[in-house]
Amino acid sequence: MEGQNITRVVLLACGSFNPITNMHLRMFELARDHLEDTGQYRVVKGIISAVGDSYKKKGLIEACHRVEMARLATEKSDWITVDSWESSQSEWLETAKVVRHHYEELLATQQNNDDVDTVKCAKKRRIQEDYIESTSQYKRRDGPQLMLLCGADVLESFGIPNLWKQEDIAEIVGRHGLVCISRCGNDPHKFIHQSDMLWKYRKNIHVVHEWVTNDISATHVRRALRRGRSVRYLLPDSVVYYIQEHSLYSAESEQKNADVVLAPIERYLGASSS
Repeated sequence: MEGQNITRVVLLACGSFNPITNMHLRMFELARDHLEDTGQYRVVKGIISAVGDSYKKKGLIEACHRVEMARLATEKSDWITVDSWESSQSEWLETAKVVRHHYEELLATQQNNDDVDTVKCAKKRRIQEDYIESTSQYKRRDGPQLMLLCGADVLESFGIPNLWKQEDIAEIVGRHGLVCISRCGNDPHKFIHQSDMLWKYRKNIHVVHEWVTNDISATHVRRALRRGRSVRYLLPDSVVYYIQEHSLYSAESEQKNADVVLAPIERYLGASSS
């Protein structure tokens, strides 16, 4: 039967989205085109998950604003959604935990056709057991697949000491898969070749080249905003209006967390020294 061997995919993008830009949205379209062109996948959903305030990145404004801007940016999309679970957590969460959460939600939705609560509990327990088993063995099961969507800068950040745990990289890439959108000046294939971990799971990494060069970055956008320059056509109009209405991204806001250690570095350095 036609389509019988097509794997349904949900794309998950985690990040600051400070603010969300047209390039963030473009990444979803590029990833969907690339995966579906292989004839092996059908992308059914995209999820944007903004990091919480406890990440402590320099210049990171409040999550409530970043999530709302993401919602405004995707309000006309029929397949990209915004999820606030990560941003609402009191502590910073490793990306692997966020991926795990959304994968469990995805499986629970698939199993949620029964109305009897006891059956639901039993199935949820089986889902959790299946996840633990499949995570340890990195074997994919039938059903929808979750893939992490990111830029080449995130891929290369896997090599920064104390920013990622090796077991988290193995879980994300080995268990789920990665779609990496290349940008100017990045060479994802070279980085994959240089990393033993990524090389091991290279068949789970889909590198997508953006032929229409677009170097929009949230850093450049914030710089333009605090200098009073126009950012129209770099962001959705609804996001531009929201920024103006709430007077976001000033010289003062860019100094937020300037003297604070980034959450993952603080956590992992503390764990290694104890």
